[in-house]
Amino acid sequence: MPVLHVEVFEVPENPYHMEMEVVDSLKPDDVLVGRAPLSTKAALWGGLLSIAAKAQGARGAVLEGMTRDVTQIARMAFPVFASGILPLDAKGRLHVFAYCCAIKCGGVLVAPGDIVFGDANGVVVIPQDVAAETVNAALKNTDAEYLTEEELKKGTLLCGAYAKHGVL
Repeated sequence: MPVLHVEVFEVPENPYHMEMEVVDSLKPDDVLVGRAPLSTKAALWGGLLSIAAKAQGARGAVLEGMTRDVTQIARMAFPVFASGILPLDAKGRLHVFAYCCAIKCGGVLVAPGDIVFGDANGVVVIPQDVAAETVNAALKNTDAEYLTEEELKKGTLLCGAYAKHGVL
């Protein structure tokens, strides 16, 4: 669920209307990908949005922008990847401009339906049209890494394990 935020300089009549619409429209397994270009003015995500998103079945959020309520979010085991942490909420500072549309996040084009995967090593976006072949290649690589790891633990030299499995 790509979401584009813009900076605002006054509190609109319904400040959270589109933000609530976005979160309420999340479906099971969605990942919200939000962008607030160059803004350190406010957090575009927080604890209550995480609770609501998780209740909708969403899997996490990836933000080119700030988040808040990180202790609360960590306790609920809802993965949020963000540019930073800021205690200020979005009211009168950031506004959802558009959603369910293609955006750039972290310099990467993200479109509705793309596969978003994140862990402690970072975040990857896989375009929907190459998802199957990309996931299959990743699984094949993971299997080769596991076999290489097992051989290295048994004392096989790195050059030999690499020659056999082709991964490092």
